[in-house]
Amino acid sequence: MKTLPTLIPSLKARQRCLSVLAAVALFSTFPSHGSDRDREDRLVEEMEANLFDGKVISLMPDGDAFAAVEMESQADITRGAVILLHGRGFHADWPENIGPLRVALSEAGWHTLSLQMPVLEKSAKYFDYVPVLPEALPRIDAALAHLAAENISPVVLLAHSCGAHMAMLWMEQLADEGIDAFIGIGMGATDYQQPMRHPFPFALLKVPVLDLYGALDYPAVHRMAPERLQLINEGGNPLSKQVVSAGVDHYFTDNSDQLIEEVNGWLDSFGW
Repeated sequence: MKTLPTLIPSLKARQRCLSVLAAVALFSTFPSHGSDRDREDRLVEEMEANLFDGKVISLMPDGDAFAAVEMESQADITRGAVILLHGRGFHADWPENIGPLRVALSEAGWHTLSLQMPVLEKSAKYFDYVPVLPEALPRIDAALAHLAAENISPVVLLAHSCGAHMAMLWMEQLADEGIDAFIGIGMGATDYQQPMRHPFPFALLKVPVLDLYGALDYPAVHRMAPERLQLINEGGNPLSKQVVSAGVDHYFTDNSDQLIEEVNGWLDSFGW
C-alpha cells in the first residue's frame, strides 16, 4: 500500500495529464503545428548578442530545452522571484518592455527569470498561436522547478500580451499552484475577428492579481476589462487591482519607466 506522500504526487500527475488532454481537445479545431524553433533560435542569438545584464541559461536540458535570462537580486536582500513571459514573437530581453522591466525588478531586490516563449513567423496572428499555447506550460513548470531548487520564494508570475494567453492557459489548468501573485499586462489582446478561445481564469485564483493595461491599449483589452475585474473580484483577494496606465499603448512604447513604476508600486504594497 502506498504511503500518503507517494500518493499526492501521483494524484497531481494524473490531474495534470487530464488537464493536458483537455487542452488538446480544446485546440483540436485548429490546424496542428508546432512553434518555429528556427526563428526562436535566431531570436535567442539576437538576445545573447545584445545582453548586458543577467545571463542566458538553458532549462529542461533533458527535454525540449529552451533559453531563459536569469538575473540575481542586485539589492542587499532577495525579496523573491519574478518569472517574466514576453509578448508575441519577441524574445526574453525585448528592449521595449520586458528587458528594462526584468532589470529594474532585479535592481529592486527581485531574482528575475525571463523565459523565451514559443514563437511563430512574424505574420502569425492569434488564431495561429492558439494550438501553440500549450507548449508554454512545461516552460512555466520548468521555471517554477528551477526557482524551487534554489529555494527562492515568494514567486510572482508576470506576463505580457501573448505571454498572458500562455500564462492564463497554465492557470486555467493549475490555478495558482506554485505562485504567490500574478501580473497580467495587456490581457485579452487578439486580432480582428479572432476572439479569445479560452476563458479568463481569475475566479480560480486566491493569490493577488494585477490587471495592468494602457489607456491607449487595444480595443479588445479595454472591452473585456469589466469581465476581467469581475472574475478577479470573485477570486476574493483584497490586494488584487485593475490599473489603467495613463497615456501608454499596449507595449508601453517609449514608456518603460512608467511600466516599471506601476509594477514596482504594486509589489511594494505587499511588504515583501
